[in-house]
Parts: sequence; C-alpha cells; structure tokens
Amino acid sequence: MLLSVTIITLNEEHNIGPTLDSVAPLRRELGAEVVVVDSGSTDHTVEIARAHGAKVFIEDWKGFAAQKNFAIEKAGGDWILSLDADEIVSPELAQELINGRTGPGEWRRTLSRQHPEAPAGFFIPRKNFFLSRWMKHGGFWPDRKLRLFRRGAGRFQDRPVHETVELTGASGTLQGALIHNAYPTLSGYLGQMNRYSSLGAEMAVGQRKRGFSPVDIIIRPKLTFLYNYIFRLGFLDGREGLLLHLYHAGYVSWKYAKAWELSRKSSLPAAAPKL
Repeated sequence: MLLSVTIITLNEEHNIGPTLDSVAPLRRELGAEVVVVDSGSTDHTVEIARAHGAKVFIEDWKGFAAQKNFAIEKAGGDWILSLDADEIVSPELAQELINGRTGPGEWRRTLSRQHPEAPAGFFIPRKNFFLSRWMKHGGFWPDRKLRLFRRGAGRFQDRPVHETVELTGASGTLQGALIHNAYPTLSGYLGQMNRYSSLGAEMAVGQRKRGFSPVDIIIRPKLTFLYNYIFRLGFLDGREGLLLHLYHAGYVSWKYAKAWELSRKSSLPAAAPKL
C-alpha cells in the first residue's frame, strides 16, 4: 500500500466529516487507507469515521505525540500523511499527491532504493483560518509543517504540545496547502489557548523551575505582539489579525504565569497528615 492517512480524534464530529471528504480522492486514485485513533469521543466522531470507511482504533489518551505515533504504528502504507481532525487537504494538494509531483523528482519514486538521495519527508504549507479569515501575515502563512513522510523515517517528538515530526533523511516541500479551520469562534480559541498554555507550562517547568518573572509574564508577551503584529505585518489581516495576535500574546503570559505556579507548588512543603 502506497499511502496511509492518519488522524487522531476526540469529540470532532463537527470537523471529521469534511476532513475525510477531502482525502476521498486519495483513497479513490491511490488506494490510500485512513486510520483514525479516537481517545474516547462521546459524540458521533467514531460513527462518522466508520461511515467514511476509516479504520478506527480506540486508545486511551496519552498525549498528542503518543497518540499520533500510535496511529503511525497502525498504518500499513509505505508513506504516512498525518492530519489533524480540523485540517482539510485542498484539491490542489490532493492532485499534487495523486500526480506524484513534488518539485525535484516525484515522491512516489522515492520508494525505490535506486533513489537514496530523494526526500524521506515533505513539508506542506497550511492556510490558517481565524474567525473564518485566512491569516496571510504575522507568521501564520505559509506555516509549513512536515506531514508527509516515509514510514519508518518519521516519528513525532515526545512533548506535551506543539509536537513535530523528527525525520531521518532529507526533506522536500509541496506546493498544495492544508486548510486549517482551527478557530471559528473566539471562545473556542481562548479555550484552546488555555489548554495549550497549561501544557506549555509543563514543558517549561520540565526544563527548569521558573520563578515569578515580570519579563516573561509582561515584557515577553508585549514583544511577541509587537514582532508578529507590526514587524511581521499581522495588522494587514484586519480586525481578526488584531484579535489573534493580541490573544496569542496573552497565551504567552499565561504560559509563564502557570509555569511559575507549577514551580511554586512543587517547592511547597507537603501538608502534615491528619491525626
């Protein structure tokens, strides 16, 4: 089998249908399989995935990287296309994969041992939408992610959040894009940033204990906003761009405040047992 599409899910009934529809051409033209690893959805995610012909596995949540690596282990394809449940394969990207053309050479030819210099993985640009607007500036485009890789050559690094693929071998870049409809509402974005800031705080404390730092909690967020909104032209994305970069700076502040809180808790003496 040439290609496996892997997706991890938890209560994604509003996203998983369009995602699976977008990979239908890959199933039809390339014979690709779709592997969905669900971690206990209580909505109709699993039913929708099965109705679309996906192979569904139920696995307790162990973290983003661990879930995605589990999905890779269940895949039978020579190549892995790893998607998030809120990402859509654009028609241009689907056609690029079907044609096998990736710029220097064809990605399907890299299966041959006669082409050891060919890439073992490919970066794919993402179109990120915030409040239904494509964010073209501020570092959110082209936002290339390593998502297509030869099985055995790529694995997600074990980290709580912002997991990335560690690739053994050379990499290339595709032209077609993923469509990332991550944040259609402000409440959804703020809730996600709250969860991500907690995971980011765990990562920061894992590196070293964090004291209460006004630089990290006040100055760093302001500099982040200035850099992305002004110097990286985020202001060109209108009102949506202003809100995105404003609240992203808030995420930075939350992360370091939570890191201080975690460090503080770990240093407090244990409570005396009740007699």
